Amino acid sequence: MTTSTPVRLVVRPITAKDNVAIAHVIRTVSTEHGLTADKGYTVSDPNLDTLFQLYSKPHSAYWVVELNDQIAGGGGVAPLQGGEADVCELQKMYFLPVLRGQGLAKRLALQALDFARQQGFRRCYLETTASLQQAIGLYEHLGFEHIDHAMGDTGHGDCEVTMLKML
Repeated sequence: MTTSTPVRLVVRPITAKDNVAIAHVIRTVSTEHGLTADKGYTVSDPNLDTLFQLYSKPHSAYWVVELNDQIAGGGGVAPLQGGEADVCELQKMYFLPVLRGQGLAKRLALQALDFARQQGFRRCYLETTASLQQAIGLYEHLGFEHIDHAMGDTGHGDCEVTMLKML
């Protein structure tokens, strides 16, 4: 009889020491889906290597998912840059294949939406791309509705799917 190593799964706020690992996750998942840096996707964000600093700002939060002490995913929420004061943005939800299909994206999104409500936001916006059908399905399940225009100044011009949820 063989014994298996227990799986250790932790969802926690990002720390400065997580910057390199979560940037690697985002780049890996982006490459997997053909989301290249020469387009307007998260992988081209100038702050990708300093997410802890970015999400340490007021009314912002980011959580990482550790699998056996290795960062394997994450997601966050922050005020929508260039948007109205009551609108936040669900941002940088990326998970390596090993985490998918376990409800972690839903768990993290719900955590982010709860945080947003506590911060006084009334609406949550997000942008994604049509190639991420599983993500779109999750967002629809969570009550996000498709809208026909981009909001704010995200810099993600190639994200053709825009959605909004009332909080």
